[in-house]
Amino acid sequence: MISNFIEIFILSALQGISEFLPISSSAHLIIVSTLYEFRSSSLLIDISLHLGSLLAIIFYFRKDLLNLQNDKNLLILIIFGSIPLIFFGYIIYFFSLIHLLRDIKVIAWTTLIFGLILYIADKNSNDKKISSDLNMKTVFYIGLFQTLAIIPGVSRAGITITAGRFLKFSRFESSKISFLLSIPALAGASILGLKNVFEQNYEFTYLIFLAVLFSFIFSYFTIRFFINYINKFSLTVFVIYRIVVAIILFLIIYT
Repeated sequence: MISNFIEIFILSALQGISEFLPISSSAHLIIVSTLYEFRSSSLLIDISLHLGSLLAIIFYFRKDLLNLQNDKNLLILIIFGSIPLIFFGYIIYFFSLIHLLRDIKVIAWTTLIFGLILYIADKNSNDKKISSDLNMKTVFYIGLFQTLAIIPGVSRAGITITAGRFLKFSRFESSKISFLLSIPALAGASILGLKNVFEQNYEFTYLIFLAVLFSFIFSYFTIRFFINYINKFSLTVFVIYRIVVAIILFLIIYT
């Protein structure tokens, strides 16, 4: 029981922290899984972790989401920007292609390469705002970039923030766009996962509740930290971190 509790805590920390930072959750899971095999890990636990993150982002941006009834344009943009990921994600899911990408070499290279791309993008100016500059064209571009997150190691948060910075949105505005686009992404992943859960008759246990709770807590405080951080500093520290993670993965591969 204690070991299960610790495993859920670690998995929740990995999910909650890496989901909303421009780093790769896949890379971290690979590293940790290489060192330790989780007995508590399952499809239902994975869904619970994503559900916790989804609830955290909804809670943090609750005022913005409640205001969507008065700002139908932003709601339409969020939905429109999610279409590319829904489309390509369904194709990957339907043809069961994701396992072809779950290779540690792929993750190592994508962690490194897209970290460097984030560094280049972050050098752009900060003059654009969601309220005045986010439109169908720009949100669709960001949505197209988001589809790259299907490849493990890219990082959904990282690639959407990268797209926003290339389009000259500020770090805060780019991150807010990324967080808002994460809602349909996390919801879609949870729905697809639940479909498999009901088909395979998974058993619901107290670990499910703990996974949702811990993931919510880690996700919420990570979002708070990141929003405060980017208002003061650049994204360089995350680029350096990604390079370090990539080096660790290369060491795992070649030693």
